[in-house]
Order: sequence, then structure tokens, then C-alpha cells
Amino acid sequence: MPDLKFDAASIPATANHATAHPDAWAGLKQFTRARIALGRAGGSWQTGTLLEFRLAHALARDAVGLDFDAAALEKRIKEHGFETTRLSTAATTRSEFLQRPDLGRRLSAGSEAFLNGKTPTWGGRDLAVLVSDGLSALAAERQIVPTLAALLALLTKARWTICPILIVPFARVKLQDQVGVHLQARHTLMLLGERPGLGSPDSLGAYFTCHPSMEKTDADRTCVSNIRTEGLRPDLAGLKLADLLIESARQGCSGIFLKEPTGKKKSVFLS
Repeated sequence: MPDLKFDAASIPATANHATAHPDAWAGLKQFTRARIALGRAGGSWQTGTLLEFRLAHALARDAVGLDFDAAALEKRIKEHGFETTRLSTAATTRSEFLQRPDLGRRLSAGSEAFLNGKTPTWGGRDLAVLVSDGLSALAAERQIVPTLAALLALLTKARWTICPILIVPFARVKLQDQVGVHLQARHTLMLLGERPGLGSPDSLGAYFTCHPSMEKTDADRTCVSNIRTEGLRPDLAGLKLADLLIESARQGCSGIFLKEPTGKKKSVFLS
């Protein structure tokens, strides 16, 4: 898979001529990847600004269209000592997945039958984790393994029982409800590539649901987003998710109903 790392420094600088006007607050750009202090040349963008925008847009489009190497991801997850299983959704191609979001929200008939057969051995565990490419295979390739490694180490320490990691290409967030019902899991967690932004083509999103059911909506899910090196680092995202899941189990809810504890102690794992 090609390296699509965004590098604004590769954009040629705008020529220093009389009509180019940099913003006085350009120094703030060191603190954010947001598109601020773009400067101007007359009433238009500077050439460098325009080229940077076009590069960011191209990288975002490429991230959406990249193929997902599920086998490579599965190998890396197994190297960390985690058991895995492959599932599939009703979407059979990436093009179909992008055009029919509903197909990514339900399992294929074969995967549904497979999970039904696993209920006696996997059923009733504390957590079922699904991983997918979602809208950015690049995010899945870069961020899923380090996030999982940090998260599962902490939950194992907390004596959580965890199903084998479910690798599901072409999946949408709501798929976790159907999986949770079949496995009777207390929590489900979905890690998948977020819709790429300009300058962030490799951002991972994490969504979990307490007591999953087909009636659950997005309001019932807790989300941790922008998981990437330039955003929320994967190891810190794993810590954050572990804390939230522990608190969710204590309160018996997730989403808008879950209240984070206040006070100086930020993590149940820091002592």
C-alpha cells in the first residue's frame, strides 16, 4: 500500500512578490493542522496554498478508495498474541460499500450463521471487538494495531473477557449491534477508518455500545475519534477507551447517557 503521508513542506513556496500578503497570525499554524492563516495574493489564494489544498484533497480521495489488506492486518494482530476471526458484510465490493451504506450495517448470511454457531463458546463475554477499513483503509493499516495493543493489555489487567478480534471489511458502525446480539456481549467496540479530512487521511474512529441491541442508535454509542499520530496517539486512545469502557460497565450505559467521572484522578489504571 503506498505511503500517503501528508507533507505540506513538499509544496513549493509562493514567490515573494509585491502582491503576496501573509497573515499576521501565521505563527499559530505550528499548533494546528487546521487550514488557517492561508495568506492571499490580491483577492485570491497564493499558489502554494492552492497546491497544498489540492494535494490534501487528493490524499483524502485516495484514502477512501484504497483497498483493505485484511490478511496483513490479521497477521499483525496475531503477532501481538490476539486470536482473530474473519467476517463479512452484505457489501461485496468497495464500490458497493461506498454506494450502499446499509449493506455495511449487516452481516452476510454466512457470517451470521457462523456467529450463531459460536454463541455457546463466545457468548456472554465482556467485550466483542470489530475492526474494519471503514472509509479509510490507511487508518486501519496504521492505527488499529497500536490502539488494540494498548487497550486490550489494560482490559486484560482488569480481568475482562474478550472475544476473538473480528476483522470485517466493508463495515459500518452499526454492524456492532448485530454482532453484539448474536454473541450476547456486554459491550461491543468498533475500530474503523473515519471519513478522511483535508490533512488527515489516516484518522481512526472508535465507537462502543453498552448492552448492544438492534434498537440502539448513534446516541447510545460513545465515540473516540481523530486517533492518529498528529491527533490522539493510538496508545493514549487505548488508555482512554479502557477508562471509558470500565466506567461504562460501572454505570451500565454508553453514549449520551455515560458520564465521565470528575476530579483529579484521570485514569483507573494510573496509580
